[in-house]
Parts: sequence; C-alpha cells; structure tokens
Amino acid sequence: MRWKPTLAVLVVLGVACIASSLAAQEQVFRINNMVEPESLDPGVVTGVPEHRIISNLFEGLTTTDLKDLSPRPGMAASWAVSKDGLVYTFKLREARWTDGKPVTTHDFVYAWERVLNPKMGAKYAQQLFYVKNGEDYNKGRITDFSQVGVKALDDRTLQVTLRCPTAYFLDLTSFYTLYPVPRWAIEAHGKDWVKPGKIVSNGPFRLVSWTPQRELVLEKNPRHWDATRVKLQRVVFFPTDDVNTTFKQFLAGETDWVPQVPTSQIDAARNRPESYVAPYLGTYYFRFNVTKPPTNDVRTRKALSMAVDRESLTKFVTKAGEIPTGTFVPAGMRGYEGVRGIGFDVAAAKKLLAEAGYPDGKGFPKLELLYNTNELHRVITQAVQQMWKDHLGIQVDLVNVEWKVYLSRQSSLDYQVSRAGWIGDYVDPNTFLDMWITGGGNNQTGWSNKRYDDLIARAACKIVNAKDRMRALQEAEQILVVEEAPIMPLFTYVNKGMLSRRVKGWSPNILDQHPLKYISLER
Repeated sequence: MRWKPTLAVLVVLGVACIASSLAAQEQVFRINNMVEPESLDPGVVTGVPEHRIISNLFEGLTTTDLKDLSPRPGMAASWAVSKDGLVYTFKLREARWTDGKPVTTHDFVYAWERVLNPKMGAKYAQQLFYVKNGEDYNKGRITDFSQVGVKALDDRTLQVTLRCPTAYFLDLTSFYTLYPVPRWAIEAHGKDWVKPGKIVSNGPFRLVSWTPQRELVLEKNPRHWDATRVKLQRVVFFPTDDVNTTFKQFLAGETDWVPQVPTSQIDAARNRPESYVAPYLGTYYFRFNVTKPPTNDVRTRKALSMAVDRESLTKFVTKAGEIPTGTFVPAGMRGYEGVRGIGFDVAAAKKLLAEAGYPDGKGFPKLELLYNTNELHRVITQAVQQMWKDHLGIQVDLVNVEWKVYLSRQSSLDYQVSRAGWIGDYVDPNTFLDMWITGGGNNQTGWSNKRYDDLIARAACKIVNAKDRMRALQEAEQILVVEEAPIMPLFTYVNKGMLSRRVKGWSPNILDQHPLKYISLER
C-alpha cells in the first residue's frame, strides 16, 4: 500500500522545518545532553555530559585541534619545553574573564592548588600528579604548595615543572581539571559560584540560564579572545534522559544533535542521512565493589564475568557495531599490544562459583546491579541479569537511579555491582589504567593492589624505553582484568547519534569532542 501523508502529518513536518529554520537563522544550536549535569565546576566533575558544557564555558592553557585532537594554543599563546622535557614555560595571551578581569597565571596556580588540596577531594586530582610534588601535596606528605611545580613567574608567564617527562602533558592542559577558575567568585559564593548570575568563566561561551531538569543555556562570550571565530549566538542543552523521547524530539526538528540512538531505532536511524556511527575511545564495563560480599571474593567476580556472552550482547542488544571485549584498554593504541581478557566460559564460571561456596547458585546472597536512567543501560543490565540467571542460577536485582544519585552512590561505594563507562582523556593506555591505583578518585571499587600501583608508577616516570613502558602497562592490565577483576569490561564503544544536516564545522574524532566555537548552522 502506498503511504499517503495526511494533513496532520504535513502540519507536524511543516512545524519541524520552521523550528529548525528559525534556529539556523538565529544560530541557536540545540543539544540533548541526556542528563542533568552534576556541576559546572571544573575541579569537581568527571563526566562526559559535564565536559560538553564546561569545555565551552572555560578554556585551559591549550585547546585541541578540531580533527586530530593535537594541542593548540588556548589561554597560552605559546610555550617552550626544556631539553630534558621537565619544564614547560607558558606565555599567556591577553584574555579576560566574563566579568572583565584579566586572566592571569595566578588563576591557574589557584585552580591547580584547589584540585590538589586534599580538603577538596577532587576525583581527578591525579591528573596533576605529573606535576612535581603534586601527588605529595594531595596525599598530605607536604603542606607547602610552593614546593609544587607550578609557579606564576609574572601575570602572564607560568612555569610548570614535571616529576618526569610526560609525552601527553600538553593534552592534559586542555582537560577541564586543569582549567583556571576565578578565586574571587568562589570565595564570594562558595559552591553556588557556578550558578547563573554568579559564575565567571573564560571560554567562548557564558552561562545565561540553568533551569534544572529543563534546560541550560549558553550564549556567545563577546570578551573571549577568539570571539570573532564564534558563529553560534546561543547553545541550549536539554537533560532529557529518555532516549526514545530524545530521538523523537530530533526527528521533530526540536534539537540539532543527540549523541545516542535508541537500540530499538538503530536500524531505522541507519537509513537517515543525519545518522552517524564512528569509532570511540571508550569502554563500557561493570564495577564490582570489592569491599562487600559476595563481590569481595575474586572467584565470584571472575565467575560473573565468565558467564557473560559479550558477542551476543553486542550483536543482539546494543546492535550498533560495538566491539565485544574482556579488556579495558581499547585495541589500536599505538605500540600497545594489550592482553587477553576473561572470555565467555560457562563451565569455568560454574566451577568458580561452586568454589566460592555457591554450587549451581545455591545460597547465593542478594545482589544488586546499579545503573543510571538510560534506555541503553536498561537493556544491557537486563540482558546481563538474564545471562547470570541462565548460566549461574543466580538472581540479581536491577536498581535504577538518576545521574546525580548514581554518581554519589558509586563514589561512596554504596553499591555491589554498578554499570560504568570510561572515555579516554588522551590517546595513551595510561588514561585507562592509572585510574585504578589505590585510592584513585575514579577507582570507586575499593580495590587495591601494590604490584599494580608499582607498575603504573614505573610506567609514569621510571621507564625510559617506550616498549618497556608499554610492557609494564600491559602487565598492569593483566592484573586488573584477568587476575583480580575488580571490573568487568563488556565492549568498546562506538559513537552513534543524530546530527542535523544544517550543522557545519563538525569533525568526527575518537573522543567525540566538538568545540562549539567552530560550529555554525547553515541558514
């Protein structure tokens, strides 16, 4: 039967076209960010949704190239590196905060001290452990911050001394944990400094309004040093976490970008010109809380991991080309061979579970699997729940909470098993492995292993030969995903979303980072 559009359908399509056209004329870019942001404080957050906003409100010493993600000048107009690779000298450009005050090197020194200060409890403090004495200050081994390797030589010259040569340090200087923050605003307003009317920022956009659970609006910052490049007048972030709703909103012309497609709509989306699928430097996995039974027993953790058929999960559940994996570091890192993770083996899983005291699942205690509200997480956790029941004879309860509650419970170890995802901060295996050191802010499993810590420390500073460094990281990953298994990797992500054809200045990349100052909408 031939499809014939009704008057109602034509009206809806017409409204969608008008809405999209008006947005393009006004240069208003509408993004569905999927969750309500935890915060807009660069020293506090750790998530991708927050990064999408904060990276446009603030700017670090460096920014990233639109296509290949290599370091480009940001607040620093130039820099020099000593021959031994230990000392970086940054020359700041003339730039201003949104309140008109000049951006100075003292803003960076304050921000870095704030992140490293143990009272702050910053989860990403380890990103500054590469700075000389940064870790010692964070751990309380020294209390005089002047001993840490960051100095404001004058208002526009910042000197950073590293504990050892770090090839990717300039990648870190574009990361939000290392952004400058306005001391005067923080001291005046405390935690509320990130709210509209109080926040002071230095990026290409400024915060106009933030209505929780409804929308967050940015507008072009006319004081930004590169404001002439910025074409967008406004950017609207919606926090809708129902992926089916976000997909419908996109099709109705109510948004210009949605970074996720409902599993049930993947086949339909592939046939649309707005659909995209691209490689992504990230791993989807489950955390095990090793401080609580039954996941405090490594045999139980390994049994749970062996009982999951990752190939079936990606083929029949996620269905977007994700790569099943038992390893945490994505394949393809230059010079890194990786390890062979735990595979699907029901017989071995049953044997281990019996050794742990639960033959055929008998007597297995209550187990909860925590996940944040999202259609993809729901179907994945349901699939794994069923696999554990079918293969091990155990019952697992699913616990669904919203984003902020999820982050809080995971951080406080108020869970038994928790779904998680990790996106690399830079292109090196270390960005996936150093988070699991003892007490690491993003560890959040309670797991600790001295040999692992030593290998990560040696790879960071003590091993000069590149091949030997990769072998040390490989040994560390073997401990992480095979021998101890405080985590259960499931698959390597792919980027899958919908992008309006009106969007210009967008370049796919493996970190899915798209600086909004390069984006414009075709009129």
